[in-house]
Amino acid sequence: MRRLSKDVYPVAEYPETILQIGEGNFMRGFMNWQIQKLNDCTDFKGRAVVVPPRKGSVTALNEQDGLYTLCIQGFHDQKEMNERIVIQSISRGISTYTDYEAFLHVAESPDVRFVFSNTTEAGLVLRKEDRLEDRPQVSFPGKLTAFLYHRFKAFSGDEKKGLIILPCELIEQNGDRLREYVITMAAEWNLPPDFVAWVKEANTFCNTLVDRIVPGFSQEAAETVQKEEGYIDELLVTAEYYHLFVIEAPPFVQKELPFQEAGLNVLFVEDIAPYRMSKVRILNGAHTAMVPIAYSCGLDTVKKAVDDEHVGVFIRRMLEEEVLPSLPLPEEELLLYTQSVWDRFCNPFVKHQLLDIALNGVSKFRARILPSLLDYIELKKQLPTKLMFSLSSLIYFYQVHADQIKDDESVMTFMKEAWDEVDHSYELMVDQLLSNEVLWGMDLTRIAGLKDAVAEQLTCIHENGMRAAVHQILQYESQGEKA
Repeated sequence: MRRLSKDVYPVAEYPETILQIGEGNFMRGFMNWQIQKLNDCTDFKGRAVVVPPRKGSVTALNEQDGLYTLCIQGFHDQKEMNERIVIQSISRGISTYTDYEAFLHVAESPDVRFVFSNTTEAGLVLRKEDRLEDRPQVSFPGKLTAFLYHRFKAFSGDEKKGLIILPCELIEQNGDRLREYVITMAAEWNLPPDFVAWVKEANTFCNTLVDRIVPGFSQEAAETVQKEEGYIDELLVTAEYYHLFVIEAPPFVQKELPFQEAGLNVLFVEDIAPYRMSKVRILNGAHTAMVPIAYSCGLDTVKKAVDDEHVGVFIRRMLEEEVLPSLPLPEEELLLYTQSVWDRFCNPFVKHQLLDIALNGVSKFRARILPSLLDYIELKKQLPTKLMFSLSSLIYFYQVHADQIKDDESVMTFMKEAWDEVDHSYELMVDQLLSNEVLWGMDLTRIAGLKDAVAEQLTCIHENGMRAAVHQILQYESQGEKA
């Protein structure tokens, strides 16, 4: 049986308009799919040259002529979706470690207009050890600076040959940070002031927010494709249905990248901060809140948690009643996003283990849930019962399931000692834990009523069990609504 390639699946030849740094599952399940949609539905007509940020191999990609199968699986509008498409938006792969000159040669192309990247949070870092003469530079900012400088020289500083650069790393203000790193590298390398001015004036660095679950290769899906389509695909990728791409950019970028014309969930905004806040507090906040509750109820995956008659109802009501009110976006928009998150959690094709999300749970609580708790108190002048319960559950989780948790050693030690040193007194333990500013960034005992309420909830969990405690909160609030 033949491997997927142009011999098996002929494709249209479009110019290479994109330099893509990052060849992993996410980019192929998110960015290259959107480029494919642009080509299919608009006049965009461009393809990407893909460059691994590290010593990744492009052999398989080139052997398949840049082609691969994307299987989109999940829920949309409460319906199960299963779509299969051959992605044709990659022209070829280049390794800077084996053919650095080919990488620089791309910079000489007048067709190149865009740079997309996903090198992970560990990739978008400033590494001053990089040098212009390195073949290649180790860091992504180093490679990009060298690429831009080569392009600057190739076109004699022509401002019309600047690029639109959209980093997709999950880092706050990623475009601004990348621009800053490129300018810093230029200074480290003593590059001409004219080049620095060209970087600033001719190139557009966009802040972005990306969101899609891309589990990657699936042996089961590959076997199905082999049986039904008659080809072998070593690069097959699976992804959920949901996708979101938020771009903070000048108006002309939207015209050059007509994502919305292709029916994609892409938002061009003046300020990305509210969208980042919404994603972190709704999606990531729900994940972090459900882990200690669901796992302590004997559940092990996100889907089982949201399907559970107590846990699922609790988390959904926590989001709608205590998280959404303080977010700076229209209520209708927030409710739609919350429903989309719920659809994703219900995806039968994604087996998201709770213990995988549990990693570094205290710092995640501080970043994802504590701001919602504080904002709710400021807005409503009362304690949020369910957000507060997520804190109580987190403390319980670190006591009872410590052997299942991965966190900083100092956090684990403090959690254990706080319980042992107070002779199992919930009130004293909670006081000691919540007053630790290193854990929470502030002394939480200063919040009126919080310490006593958490101690009371923790006592209920220990004495009655997690499920009974959750049920009690839901029942109490239901009775309050009826009254």
